[in-house]
Amino acid sequence: MSRDGHTIPGPHGPIRIEGDALSALVITTAELVDGARIRRPRRALDLVVSDGSARIELELAARYGTVLPSVARQVQDSVAAAMRRSAGLTAAVDVTIEELDS
Repeated sequence: MSRDGHTIPGPHGPIRIEGDALSALVITTAELVDGARIRRPRRALDLVVSDGSARIELELAARYGTVLPSVARQVQDSVAAAMRRSAGLTAAVDVTIEELDS
């Protein structure tokens, strides 16, 4: 499990966003999607940051009865948008649905 941070240069000095803060952003954003839950957050999230982009791998639990590809796509879109908006990172988001919640 990797959770790299991100440093943004600025006119008054660098701004550092630690990996744990980026991970919290990913988890919160993913779980805002109706029917999605991060599966065991400490083991179900891999986040690598390099050269202004992030590679994110998530394991999800999806609510039974939801359209699984739709939930996964919504999580991908939401997480990528949040990373771009909040941290200035482009993000590739790989989602695996590992279990169903009833």
